[in-house]
Amino acid sequence: MQNALSRLEDFGTRSLVTHVIMAVAAAGAVVSALTVEGRVGDILVVGFMGFAAGLWISQSVHSLGNSYTDDDYKGVLMYLMEKL
Repeated sequence: MQNALSRLEDFGTRSLVTHVIMAVAAAGAVVSALTVEGRVGDILVVGFMGFAAGLWISQSVHSLGNSYTDDDYKGVLMYLMEKL
């Protein structure tokens, strides 16, 4: 468990994890919109999109806090290009 948490010390890794969770939540909204009918489907779409939006706001605040450090983070796409 400690090793898994130590991997999250890097801002780029935390950002990547947050973006993956947002993508899964958005995909869940699309899938539930296409497969679940009625009010339950509406509630699922709103719930998934609300969760993704909350993560987006959290990631934005997190990025603002990181901008005051000496970290040379350039965004999640550049982080992925460097890791691949």
